[in-house]
Amino acid sequence: MFGADKGTTTEDRLNGKKLSIGIVQARFNASVTDALAAACKSELLALGVADKDIDHVTVPGALEVPVALQAMAEKGKYDALVALGCIIRGETYHFELVANESGSAVTRVALDYQLPIANAILTTEDMPQAIARQDEKGRDAARVAVEMANLLESI
Repeated sequence: MFGADKGTTTEDRLNGKKLSIGIVQARFNASVTDALAAACKSELLALGVADKDIDHVTVPGALEVPVALQAMAEKGKYDALVALGCIIRGETYHFELVANESGSAVTRVALDYQLPIANAILTTEDMPQAIARQDEKGRDAARVAVEMANLLESI
């Protein structure tokens, strides 16, 4: 059938049993990134990923996230990775630099290692926008990581 997914349903793709997931969390704007991490871990557990199969490391900020992702990817033990961070627009060009460079580098690691990376590095105008997104985006990142790991396994 045209467009069929080789017998896998969305429900199958959201089964985290037997998956190993790595999380890299930026500590800058920690109140937001801690909430992102808590929501992500909670959702991974709800999807069946075993607690022992979730590795969580922290780095200073969003620009350091890709380096840690690359180190984890090189280990070859993860089915997917998650990038967590929070970049809030300020009065200088620094926001664009950090947002663009971190996003590009996360994508580059995913492509270089053919490893799904759920990018939940928030880019917001202000703290209220970040707070409004922290729980949902943390859960979304977990679902993306699990679904993409299972999809790539099935291809």
